[in-house]
Amino acid sequence: MNILLINHYAGSLKHGMEYRPFYLAREWVRLGHTVRIIASSQSHIRAQAPQLHGCDQLDETIDGVGYRWVATPAYRGNGGARVANMLAFVTRLHLQARRLAAEFAPDVVIASSTYPLDIWPAHRIARCAGARLLFELHDLWPLSPIELGGYSRRHPFIMLLQAAENYACRNACAIVSILPKVRDHLEAHGMAPHKLHIVPNGADPAEWLAAPPALDGIAGARLAALRSDGKFIVGYAGTHGLANALDTLLDAARLVADQRIAFVLAGGGPDKARLVRLAMERGLHNVHFLDPVPKQQVPALLAHFDVAYIGWQRQRLYRYGIAPNKLIDYMMAGRPILHSVEAGNDPVAEAGCGLTVAPQDPVAVAHGLLALFTLDQQERDAAGERGRAYAMAKLSYPVLARRFLQACA
Repeated sequence: MNILLINHYAGSLKHGMEYRPFYLAREWVRLGHTVRIIASSQSHIRAQAPQLHGCDQLDETIDGVGYRWVATPAYRGNGGARVANMLAFVTRLHLQARRLAAEFAPDVVIASSTYPLDIWPAHRIARCAGARLLFELHDLWPLSPIELGGYSRRHPFIMLLQAAENYACRNACAIVSILPKVRDHLEAHGMAPHKLHIVPNGADPAEWLAAPPALDGIAGARLAALRSDGKFIVGYAGTHGLANALDTLLDAARLVADQRIAFVLAGGGPDKARLVRLAMERGLHNVHFLDPVPKQQVPALLAHFDVAYIGWQRQRLYRYGIAPNKLIDYMMAGRPILHSVEAGNDPVAEAGCGLTVAPQDPVAVAHGLLALFTLDQQERDAAGERGRAYAMAKLSYPVLARRFLQACA
């Protein structure tokens, strides 16, 4: 089967996030399918941009997966320049639809960008090729910018996004959703009940079953020092942004300052400088900030944590479910997890791999940490192993890729 996957922000192990398209595509190739990913040359989440050297597009193959990088204008932030970048990408695909259909001869066309605007060129390509059309839902757009960003439903761009989502619900042969509780929302926008398939985010087991490289540099030295000092390490690894509600973790750290608990926050992001300053102003000597570590060293980093923490803001949007990559990494690392969330689903509770407490509630987080801190080591280890077993059985990409293909049939 020839699979054409359109994802504006698709990355690879070479380029960095977003990884999901690459992992799924690589598994499909291993199963004997031919896959081509079409992505924008510009993305705010990739660590390394493809080098087009002034060309309109670039074709390359990474681990058996074909990529076509399409030149689009540069942008920063979430303003008009990003919208122009989106429109340039989907417009180019729409204009080239017949050529792309003839060149790739896809059996399946998947519209998979975070925003739904790519459903229109994807549908045109699918019609020209006589292919099956799939829509992959990552985040709910335009509901996310409405509920998280405060945009009006009457904003012209929001109305365009809503028209695209409605079109996808009506015209896609199947819809694959990362979020598990979206059925009512999608049916309200025109999706027939039989179309929905749930395929959450996942992990590559090979990256976790192999012995991780040693954690070197400042991060390794700092964690080793905390361990030799007898500290119980509560760790967070990932983006430091407002959505991650790390203020709550700092407030909880102040509440348990008399315990031998050390808080380690590893990563970068737009909110990190403010959080570092806040910790200094409050004299939180039990809080330690580390720079991001390379992807291949994440397993070694997480192995140093006694408890892994993930928190969320209290947002109605999460009623449709969550599927964070960070949580899956914690599970694959076999760490007991403290999850501060209120959402339509809770993977930690489902896997029995830790504790869940209310979001943006420092007292609840502190109580949860103390409960895990006083738990017998064997019980914490058992919780971590339950999380690993759950992830291996239900959230590994070999499993997820086969589940996704069921929607393609």
